[in-house]
Amino acid sequence: MNTIAAVMLLSLLSCVTVLLGVALALRLRENGRAIAVGIGFSVGIMVLISGIELLPESIGAIGAGATLGSASAGAAFVWMANVVIPHTHLVKEKGIADAALVRTAYLVAFGLILHDVPEGFAMANAYVASPALGVLVGVAIALHNVPEEFAMAVPLVMMRSKASLYGAAALSALAEPLGAVIGLAAVGIAPSLNAHFLALAAGAMLFVSAHELVPMAKRYRHPAFFYRGIMLSVLVYALLAAVTSRLAAP
Repeated sequence: MNTIAAVMLLSLLSCVTVLLGVALALRLRENGRAIAVGIGFSVGIMVLISGIELLPESIGAIGAGATLGSASAGAAFVWMANVVIPHTHLVKEKGIADAALVRTAYLVAFGLILHDVPEGFAMANAYVASPALGVLVGVAIALHNVPEEFAMAVPLVMMRSKASLYGAAALSALAEPLGAVIGLAAVGIAPSLNAHFLALAAGAMLFVSAHELVPMAKRYRHPAFFYRGIMLSVLVYALLAAVTSRLAAP
């Protein structure tokens, strides 16, 4: 199998993780306490991924200053979307949900889709360096994408708009293959772009967590379940880290 075909096949694992995350969110949509747990889980998983994976990886590659600049750009990019989105009708939101929920759902989806692109980029670069490493990275990304896709789907499910949910799911599924294409095109030309993409995605997700999801959790008035969601995200993240490290062992 040639490199392009193998990389694209690995990137399509994202389609499976999208389906699993959306199915889980749909199953819990009528349970207010479960939604509070889901919001807490969303915050926890995005902060953990940003703080433990994306930012350290970027700092190691391009330094703290450049990482801070790219992360700030990611946050600023989402802030600009925060200004534009309330005046942009991507679906017929009226009667579906309040404006704040619509905005939050869009921004969470945007942040995580932005995160999926550099994952595909990184996987493609890993495969070009070593096919075995590329397969390992692809499987590891698929494993930790399940809770990420759940995090994206929860606010969209709360909107009760199938068009928004399925549209975001389709974009998320395609984001990683798009990142893989970018990675294949950019490898050998500007490898440092990957580190900037990682920091950009981290900044976007941290902004969404602090500016959108935490206030949403306060509106739903289930703080204990929100904190349980955060604790659950820590446990799930630790489990996934253990599984992927076992896969990486020789």
